Amino acid sequence: MRRIPVSSNALRSVGFDPATNELELEFTEGGIYRYSVPARVHRELMAADSLGRYFLRSIRPRYPSWEVHD
Repeated sequence: MRRIPVSSNALRSVGFDPATNELELEFTEGGIYRYSVPARVHRELMAADSLGRYFLRSIRPRYPSWEVHD
């Protein structure tokens, strides 16, 4: 999945596949994880003032994840 770099203390890059509704997050501390989310979650994440805060409040507690190994 193609990810784009983001300006965030928590996230290094973000990708989204609208065909599968999979959100891929690369964390600054290491690790790449995918989440199955509605498309609106990706839009809201990218529009958030703080991507890390949005992730902690709206993604991590609600959507299961799995680690991606490049």
